[in-house]
Amino acid sequence: MQRPDDAAATFAPLRPRLTRIAYRMLGSVAEAEDIVQDAYLRWHGADRSAVTDASAFLSKTVTRLCLDHLKSARVKRETYIGPWVPEPMIEPNDDDQADDITLTLMMALERLSPLERAAFLLHDVFGQNFDVVAQAIDRDAAACRQLASRAREHVRSAKPRFPVSPSQGADIAKAFFDASRTGEVGTLQALLAKDVVLYSDGGGKRIAALHPIHGDLNVARFVAGVTQKGFGVPGFTCRAETVDGLPGLVMAENGEVQQTMAFEIDDGQITAIYVVRNPDKLKHVSAGPATPSLH
Repeated sequence: MQRPDDAAATFAPLRPRLTRIAYRMLGSVAEAEDIVQDAYLRWHGADRSAVTDASAFLSKTVTRLCLDHLKSARVKRETYIGPWVPEPMIEPNDDDQADDITLTLMMALERLSPLERAAFLLHDVFGQNFDVVAQAIDRDAAACRQLASRAREHVRSAKPRFPVSPSQGADIAKAFFDASRTGEVGTLQALLAKDVVLYSDGGGKRIAALHPIHGDLNVARFVAGVTQKGFGVPGFTCRAETVDGLPGLVMAENGEVQQTMAFEIDDGQITAIYVVRNPDKLKHVSAGPATPSLH
């Protein structure tokens, strides 16, 4: 007879990995956690004695739940106000479960079909063989290889040609913050690539740019115009963090997170800035402590 605690004991060590799969599929921390909890309930009620590989079984369950969820999520995206950016996941640099998917690559994954995304993530990122992937997405192994190959071609261009080290990235993020405080457009512009793009996700709930901002001068002027207003607010804090694998900042006022910023950097210059201001996407982000603080 199966005991409930047997289900929990097997599931617990797999939960972080399952949550990562769901998050990479959906781009939402809250939705990923809901999916994983649903998977646990199904695992709890399953005939576990018939399961030979719990990890493969649960990966399949989570993937199928995500694929079902994406059908409704895509409809919501069509009516989303302004640019959509994945919810920020704050990750320590020494996270031994971290993968190679950055926020930049997650944006690229958004342009894939759900099946392409699933095949790529399960095989290329989480290391599952194509027989297991085939079971997860209900396609044969040959079709899964083709799906993953197409996805690979799409995301290849999203990888930086000259990636920076974590310390270099942190230095550039700090330089950006310092330049923002001064409001010097020229200083900001010097940190940006000519074709830089800024995405600002307010979801219609906080002030944000309704369209991506292109070009170093336009981005520098926008940043100089909006960030100075917040720096004089009592209780303002800013700390450096790794946001979805990118150098980033977490900004808060009086203990409430106002926004996160993540910087895509290539060859020493910022090529993209991802700003999340939608409060629904920041609920899981801690406002403190502000250490290491840049303020």
